[in-house]
Amino acid sequence: MLGNWHQLWEIASAPDNVPIVGLLFLIPFYIWYSFRQALANDRLIATLESDPAAAKTAHRKIQPWHPKWEREVHTWPYLMRIEFVAAILVTVLLMVWSLALNAPLEEPANPNVTMNPAKAPWYFLGLQEMLVYFDPWIAGVVMPTLIIIGLMAIPYIDADPLGNGYYTYRQRKFAIWAFMFGFIALWVVMIVIGTFIRGPGWMWFWPTATWDAQRVEYAVNRNLDQIFRIDGSWLAHLMPTANRGYAPILARTIFGIFPVGLYFVVAAYAGYVMMNSTEFARKIFNRMTLLQIITTDLLLVLMLSLPVKMILRLVFRVKYVWVTPWFTV
Repeated sequence: MLGNWHQLWEIASAPDNVPIVGLLFLIPFYIWYSFRQALANDRLIATLESDPAAAKTAHRKIQPWHPKWEREVHTWPYLMRIEFVAAILVTVLLMVWSLALNAPLEEPANPNVTMNPAKAPWYFLGLQEMLVYFDPWIAGVVMPTLIIIGLMAIPYIDADPLGNGYYTYRQRKFAIWAFMFGFIALWVVMIVIGTFIRGPGWMWFWPTATWDAQRVEYAVNRNLDQIFRIDGSWLAHLMPTANRGYAPILARTIFGIFPVGLYFVVAAYAGYVMMNSTEFARKIFNRMTLLQIITTDLLLVLMLSLPVKMILRLVFRVKYVWVTPWFTV
């Protein structure tokens, strides 16, 4: 067991894994700090709402009022001084980092001797992990494109007028949990899995397990149509003799429409229920146009498809749900 923990330390202390180790500490810290600020603002909002008379004269900041403060906050020296100090600290950190850790350079590439496991840079490990669960075209092109489009669409589909310019949890629950799920569960966790859990042959190794390059995993991954024995024999009898060879392909294509369509219906309804979960959420929902509702629900459905596909692959050993001559899902 000691040797296994030593292996985990070697992975964590590798120079090219330093950003990921830092990410494991910085993200929880800033999530805690942002929630701390949000809850403090929520308490202040509740206090001001309970006393309308005090809301007109009270100090509307969680920081205590200082009588020497100026009524207007100027860019200089308040903002520029903080930014200048931050730039100096980051520069010193990068200098110490570059002097203390060796660059993660290795021997010249040899096509006859490849690394095992061959991993992408840490910021692409999420995409590399997605390749396990989706067709390469979908994982490498469609999903990243949808992520970019979704980020661009957020300002146009967010109908909540509150929570702009200050931290709040009560007024932005849906947005906060959607971000937490998308960023933490579907991106950071994927990077951590690709770094600490994926070993030789891109097989699954728990953090304290020894990375055995000779390990053979007898895992049977089948498509959903194979589990339900969809071979197209019933369809072949309805087709001309010359075209009966296409019956299995056509049967798999038709069969895959139903589970994918069922998922979209169930997930879309779950997203609709979530967007109407509270009275405040219903007020925001009523402000949205039909296009905003459809776009939001569609993005939620597509975002949820990744953990659903991961569960199907890791637990039920289902490789693809919908197999066609052009794409696989």
